[in-house]
Amino acid sequence: MATEGGGKEMNEIKTQFTTREGLYKLLPHSEYSRPNRVPFNSQGSNPVRVSFVNLNDQSGNGDRLCFNVGRELYFYIYKGVRKAADLSKPIDKRIYKGTQPTCHDFSHLTATAESVSLLVGFSAGQVQLIDPIKKETSKLFNEENSCQHLWKVDWNEERENEGSKTSEEALVPVQRLIDKSRVTCVKWVPGSESLFLVAHSSGNMYLYNVEHACGTTAPHYQLLKQGESFAVHTCKSKSTRNPLLKWTVGEGALNEFAFSPDGKFLACVSQDGFLRVFNFDSVELHGTMKSYFGGLLCVCWSPDGKYIVTGGEDDLVTVWSFGDCRVIARGHGHKSWVSVVAFDPYTTSVEESDPMEFSGSDEDFQDLLHFGRDRANSTQSRLSKRNSTESRPVSVTYRFGSVGQDTQLCLWDLTEDILFPHQPLSRARTHTNVMNATSPPAGSTGNSVTTPGNSAPPPLPRSNSLPHSAVSSTGSKGSIADGAIASGVSKFATLSLHDRKDRHHEKDHKRNHSMGHISSKSSDKLNLVTKTKTDPAKTLGTPLCPRMEDVPLLEPLICKKIAHERLTVLIFLEDCIVTACQEGFICTWGRPGKVGLMSAPNQASSPGGTVV
Repeated sequence: MATEGGGKEMNEIKTQFTTREGLYKLLPHSEYSRPNRVPFNSQGSNPVRVSFVNLNDQSGNGDRLCFNVGRELYFYIYKGVRKAADLSKPIDKRIYKGTQPTCHDFSHLTATAESVSLLVGFSAGQVQLIDPIKKETSKLFNEENSCQHLWKVDWNEERENEGSKTSEEALVPVQRLIDKSRVTCVKWVPGSESLFLVAHSSGNMYLYNVEHACGTTAPHYQLLKQGESFAVHTCKSKSTRNPLLKWTVGEGALNEFAFSPDGKFLACVSQDGFLRVFNFDSVELHGTMKSYFGGLLCVCWSPDGKYIVTGGEDDLVTVWSFGDCRVIARGHGHKSWVSVVAFDPYTTSVEESDPMEFSGSDEDFQDLLHFGRDRANSTQSRLSKRNSTESRPVSVTYRFGSVGQDTQLCLWDLTEDILFPHQPLSRARTHTNVMNATSPPAGSTGNSVTTPGNSAPPPLPRSNSLPHSAVSSTGSKGSIADGAIASGVSKFATLSLHDRKDRHHEKDHKRNHSMGHISSKSSDKLNLVTKTKTDPAKTLGTPLCPRMEDVPLLEPLICKKIAHERLTVLIFLEDCIVTACQEGFICTWGRPGKVGLMSAPNQASSPGGTVV
């Protein structure tokens, strides 16, 4: 059920919850935070973010954790469900002056027990490359003379209330030559040890190479490719310099991007409410989707690359089919903006007459978690078989989760009655709360992006249980490598269809940061990108943005309040789920059967800052 009880019970902080696979339980001794465990005053600060890396050391405890809180950045050994966290001994801690860290990403290809490369983006637009194990700062990007060390470093021994070394770093006040806006997302390009991609609140993305020289003057660009609401430029110079490419995408901030599991495609979500999916190498637009209203804030890929889930200011999670380029479901459970969406590769299941367990290594897990590498796995062929065989002998269920500003964690199942709604009713295993739509689907009144060579098949007869805004194509599109997926029992989500009439959906959303209040901050963007302002009233009811009654509406398996402040992190690990809130507390939830692995705590229980 989505909720339990009412009133006071619904407002209580939950420390455990139960799903079909068993009991998930909060592990108080595995909570990470600032060493003093004092809740952080989050007003005016950037969201807390968490990054993981496995160093593959011989000790068997190679997991490392990085998180930012305010102007501070911490790097710890992550002990997960095995041992209690020791906050008195961070491997590295940095305090920044003049700017705040906003996001970060580890290089999993080059990580060793002696060295690890960590990219950190900042509120003032810079990107720093550091090694928290060696405690070195190698390069700074988006600064004048950025190849030089422009950081003032003071090492203070035995800081008050903290017994570890701390580096205080201050940006030298020089001009930012590439982009002055906040860094919203930074990631290493999958499969590359030197390329990384950076998104800014200006709506621009930049491709960098850590090996190339940094210019001392502002870059000059020349147009490489232009399309609907996007343009890509190369840096025009005598010698190769950063940035290698500049992407201008949509209107307003580019809030997040994610690479497909095989690294060939890039999904971007923007403040203008659009999901745009690009072929990263050819710089071609594969498809788009529009939010119900407001900006889109987060995006993730399914482990096999066949589906994309987004969340945003419409309080919904939206499931988009990569092959069909259409919305196949929406999920309603949050009461405020959705901050993070993520697939759970360990609960996502493939069921066949001959089920096979996934027994990947830690390295395989890290690859899957960060959507990076091609791996040969039998589950991949079985997922391909599932999507190409008429008899469909393989059953697939995808599990994903979401957290939001309403402090709630929601878990969702994406099941066969959603993925393949045209199958006969006799084959569907559950139809709980399924109703016919009360109003007819609206006709298409706008244009949607169509993928070359992929014409829409003729419509099939409408099912009595599930409406169709478009018909699923059985053809396989692209060459997305399927990720490794764990076997499990088949599960079906509870479905319902909106039966109420549309009420003023054509009006602009009145929240802050809604589409009507977003304007471009880049002066040259108006001249470089073909702009066609999108009227929400014209996109609503089209394949770009189906009406609520035209697609299935998912209900969450669970929806629990787990924090006092807005949630900003959701990461699925093999033994646990990791969440974090804006107060700076990183919480570990042991999976069913994994809680018993916890050894005796070596320190006092944390004062319940976020979880009581």
